[in-house]
Amino acid sequence: MLTERYPLETLKKSLLPRERWRPYPTASDRAPYEALPASVRQAYLARGEEALRFPWPILPATLFLDYARTGNRTRFQDARNARRDALRDLVLAECVEGKARFVDQIANGLWATCEETYWGVPAHLRLQKAGPGLPDVSEPTVDLFAAETSALLAWTCYLLTPHLDAVSPLIRPRLHREIDRRILAPLLEREDFSWMGFLKGARRVNNWNPWINSNWLISFLVMEQDEERRLSGVAKSLRCLDNFLDPYPRDGGCDEGPGYWGRAAASLFECLELLESATHGAVRLYDDPLVRNMGGFIYRVHIHNDYFVNFADASPVVTPSPSLVFRYGRRVGDDRLSAFGAWAAAHQGIAQRGFSDSLARQLAGLFSLPDLLSAKGSQPLPGDAYFPEIQVMTARSKEGSPEGLFVAAKGGHNNESHNHNDVGNCVVYADGRPVLIDTGVEPYTAQNSGPRRYEIWTMQSAYHNLPTVNGVMQQAGAERAAKEVAYAADKATARFSLDLADAYPPEAHLASWVRTLTLSRGRDLLVTEAYRLSQPAKEITLSLMTPCEVVQEGPGALLLKETPLVDGRASGAARIHYDAARLKVSTETISLEAGERLKNVWGKRLLRITLRAENPPLQDTWTLRIESV
Repeated sequence: MLTERYPLETLKKSLLPRERWRPYPTASDRAPYEALPASVRQAYLARGEEALRFPWPILPATLFLDYARTGNRTRFQDARNARRDALRDLVLAECVEGKARFVDQIANGLWATCEETYWGVPAHLRLQKAGPGLPDVSEPTVDLFAAETSALLAWTCYLLTPHLDAVSPLIRPRLHREIDRRILAPLLEREDFSWMGFLKGARRVNNWNPWINSNWLISFLVMEQDEERRLSGVAKSLRCLDNFLDPYPRDGGCDEGPGYWGRAAASLFECLELLESATHGAVRLYDDPLVRNMGGFIYRVHIHNDYFVNFADASPVVTPSPSLVFRYGRRVGDDRLSAFGAWAAAHQGIAQRGFSDSLARQLAGLFSLPDLLSAKGSQPLPGDAYFPEIQVMTARSKEGSPEGLFVAAKGGHNNESHNHNDVGNCVVYADGRPVLIDTGVEPYTAQNSGPRRYEIWTMQSAYHNLPTVNGVMQQAGAERAAKEVAYAADKATARFSLDLADAYPPEAHLASWVRTLTLSRGRDLLVTEAYRLSQPAKEITLSLMTPCEVVQEGPGALLLKETPLVDGRASGAARIHYDAARLKVSTETISLEAGERLKNVWGKRLLRITLRAENPPLQDTWTLRIESV
């Protein structure tokens, strides 16, 4: 798409020389920084003052080896991230204040970063031929966080050139050499990093591609002094981005879920912003329907407040970048998207706290702040959304309102990016709060990306809102897919149906399992399960995951009570009606206290409701009726 529209000769004529490209004010240009709201300036100064005390602790070899030895990712990454966050906060504080108070500590951070053997993380050493363990200094590889580090150092050079030279004239040349050796040269010379998308027969690239490309472009545009090499770096990035864009679902659906939208479509948007700026508007893709659809995905899968439809490894609680969402909406002419960004800014207290995230994103946010804070915000809350290519639907009782029931479901297949075995899974919210959920995941370990991934309970279909036949769960694989998927909606109802039998292996002996979800707006949700077996089964169970307290009200009726969660949030409340003559109910408590992430979303525990049919007939139909209370 990009290289077709903007071949090398066109790009060569339009790419601004490095010295003429001035995307943001530098720290020496005081007026724009002093014009920022006083509350925002104070927030950045407070962060910088905290970082003045940061000791730049070393990252020893044994800490790097922790992942290879134990599978734990977080201990090294927490220590590494603290270094990056401190440097970012110091740079922004110096830009805001402009008194050189933070410059020496910035120099400490830059030098400490240059002394690191590898800017990425141990879990990504699969990119090197030597494999996991310690990084091979003879083979620099580019992962997400090496690229992020390069962009952080590049922007620091751009913003603070005279300040760094005043500390030592050797700092910036060191940064140039390190970025060239670790990032620029490998990006130009290699095409075998899988995230690039150049390998034949490899699976479709995911968020790694635009995420790294956004930092790739920053690094070349800011740091490369040879204009021909700079042009080559930008041109290759366009080729690489095409490998993300060209096969992307035309409906804009992100099969990684809304939690990854911020580094899929949102990082693509950052790339497009950089390209437009660096070519003085000559490279511009905002008129393309795909780019518009990719942006709109984030509000079309929004449930209410902090809740989003989550599937795969995504979390149900997402805090999208307000400035990015707002600017994306403005660029593609989507008023609902820009209003959603303005709402997010107010909801997240940006006028008081400032932004978070990378230095690149904060710079863009700070210099769009007046427009963002003056815009009228709203949660669009569309009545329906359907993404036919990734087979995801959403529907709610009342458009523009969280009142009543909200339902979302997916078809797809079990070889999606960040896959869970969850073909046919659905979630239900009542009055904008969770009732039946997709649990999400704990922090990644080595097991998540290894052959034992599907031994993790959160990945298994039995811990989604799905059936299990004779103890047989869904399996992974692109062939484990939904079929006969259909969606229809009008003002009164929304209906989604699919046959999920092929998601199960042959030993389930499923001839068909047609799930139909019918939302009668303002009334109830019917979940109809029509199955046919090819041979008898001892039992079939239907799992329902909930954060609610569950009370048996009587035969065939379960009350899911409002239950406190965390951070002042609470679950929704609903009633489930089922056929007690066919199905026996039991509940299982799943403790989350030993984990690191899920307890911060759902609290100390979840419940799994199991509806069990013993010695079921070869063919039957069950119906659950769900109503909010």
